[in-house]
Amino acid sequence: MECPHLSSSVCIAPDSAKFPNGSPSSWCCSVCRSNKSPWVCLTCSSVHCGRYVNGHAKKHYEDAQIPLTNHKKSEKHDKGQHTVCMDCSSYSTYCYRCDDFVVNDTKLGLVQKVREHLQNLENSAFTADRHRKRKLLENSSLNSKLLKVNGSTTAICATGLRNLGNTCFMNAILQSLSNIEQFCCYFKELPAVELRNGKTAGRRTYHTRSQGDNNVSLVEEFRKTLCALWQGSQTAFSPESLFYVVWKIMPNFRGYQQQDAHEFMRYLLDHLHLELQDGFNGVSHSAVLQENSTLSASNKCCINGASTVVTAIFGGILQNEVNCLICGTESRKFDPFLDLSLDIPSQFRSKRSKNQENGPVCSLRDCLRSFTDLEELDETELYMCHKCKKKQKSTKKFWIQKLPRVLCLHLKRFHWTAYLRNKVDTYVEFPLRGLDMKCYLLEPENSGPENCLYDLAAVVVHHGSGVGSGHYTAYATHEGRWFHFNDSTVTLTDEETVVKAKAYILFYVERQAKAGSDKL
Repeated sequence: MECPHLSSSVCIAPDSAKFPNGSPSSWCCSVCRSNKSPWVCLTCSSVHCGRYVNGHAKKHYEDAQIPLTNHKKSEKHDKGQHTVCMDCSSYSTYCYRCDDFVVNDTKLGLVQKVREHLQNLENSAFTADRHRKRKLLENSSLNSKLLKVNGSTTAICATGLRNLGNTCFMNAILQSLSNIEQFCCYFKELPAVELRNGKTAGRRTYHTRSQGDNNVSLVEEFRKTLCALWQGSQTAFSPESLFYVVWKIMPNFRGYQQQDAHEFMRYLLDHLHLELQDGFNGVSHSAVLQENSTLSASNKCCINGASTVVTAIFGGILQNEVNCLICGTESRKFDPFLDLSLDIPSQFRSKRSKNQENGPVCSLRDCLRSFTDLEELDETELYMCHKCKKKQKSTKKFWIQKLPRVLCLHLKRFHWTAYLRNKVDTYVEFPLRGLDMKCYLLEPENSGPENCLYDLAAVVVHHGSGVGSGHYTAYATHEGRWFHFNDSTVTLTDEETVVKAKAYILFYVERQAKAGSDKL
């Protein structure tokens, strides 16, 4: 958005000595002392927290708009000031009077100069911090890449994601996908796209809510986010540009209410798939895909048209068999899938605490067996038999005709009752290694034993009682170590902790042939 208030609001010198010391992304709010989401006023250089923390940056603007009694001249002068501020992490500029992000600059280019100064301060702080960490690492064990701060152990190689206001559902999915190596590497190796137009040519462009749909790229913002993770930064990355693109193309996720992580994952993969089908940055996705023979080989799962990296990695095929119980007519249909949604069998649905030992324990195999077992359809799902020419009672059975490279399993923990959506809080036992899918295949004899074994790569967990509330976190393995991703906080964890989690979404990666043969 072109903001008309910059000339009256941007008054600080680009190298102002009024700026606080240290890294801009870690500056503290002058009111509540929080270092989460700091914003600097471009009128007076004061630092306040963003609206998703305690909202002191907005309050600073609102307080400045109070008319000064008997000072008409001062009132006119003051009212246009303190309206523009800059995010100290992403360096995007926001105008409270316009209520939107700003893409233009003053005639003297002061906004860009302030931005470059903050970037220099951040780089200097990062260089000093990296030098200090290198010294710490040289004196520590090579297997213990940890930094202890105030007695707590945190990972130093992983980067967290800022919560922009109930966006933990998005953060958990992004962190999980960033640890699917083949999928993540494909996007990180794509050529960058600079979305420039008009007066913003030659400068970094920030997505705003007033830009047209044609000016945003989900693939590009997803690529930038993946590139920002696993770079060793101790400062959480803010995925606000990606979130604004999500607002543009996925209306269901507009606003700041809690959303369903599985629903978001499906929308995200579907829209990435569609955008890649249309080509990216002038380069056909198929041309890029063919550069990686391991992805293009034997990739025959297509959803809504041509294949992309989304279907090459997550795509599988189900065979749906329906048999009429009256005449015995059999109907077969092949359906592509990106994930499998599994019911938790009803006999396990009573709530269970982590320490409860009595009673049977539900396993992932129980859920898979329930999904693929022969099922008689009830009266509300009568099958239209073409031979009987009317709806008849029938049975249904699923077979997996083709397994994907990455098997995404969604446990259906939320179900509707007469008045609300309840959560099934049952613990489901799942393997970290050696999930054997051969017995669920339509033609198991055509698949080698190695092609049916899967190892866990990531787990999304929902904490709380309802889909519209609670909190999402994720566990993921990276270079042989398990991490817990809780928005901006990333901690090293162990396998014992992971297997105790009440999983909501599980990401299993196909084991390579050279691996062992442990089985579930």
